[in-house]
Amino acid sequence: MIGVDTNVLVRYLVRDDQSQFERARKLISRKTGAGEKVLVSPLVLLETEWVLRSRYAVPKADIVGAFSALLDAAEVYFENESSVEAALYTWKDSVAEFADCLIAARHSRLGCGATATFDQRALAVAGFVAA
Repeated sequence: MIGVDTNVLVRYLVRDDQSQFERARKLISRKTGAGEKVLVSPLVLLETEWVLRSRYAVPKADIVGAFSALLDAAEVYFENESSVEAALYTWKDSVAEFADCLIAARHSRLGCGATATFDQRALAVAGFVAA
């Protein structure tokens, strides 16, 4: 298995640099062709969402679609995949940030009854309580 960094995942999704996109695509194809998986960690996913939103102004619905497509791809492995799925499901209709949705999903799966926060938008997500 090989992990990818944010810059590789962003180039793969955005394709704004054809040379780097091709390198990312070939890397993923080579690894999956050899029967290996490509790992996307929660940290890379969080950073990718931030880059897509803030640097590229990608609409939320498009980010949800791109991440959902990655979740459906057999060759891509997500650490804590069930948390990522739950976070995407919550985030698509939420005013909260993707990071907050992922935090809530992950904490829930780790057995937390709630996550304390001062963030008013995060309080709109089930599983958060005011600190």
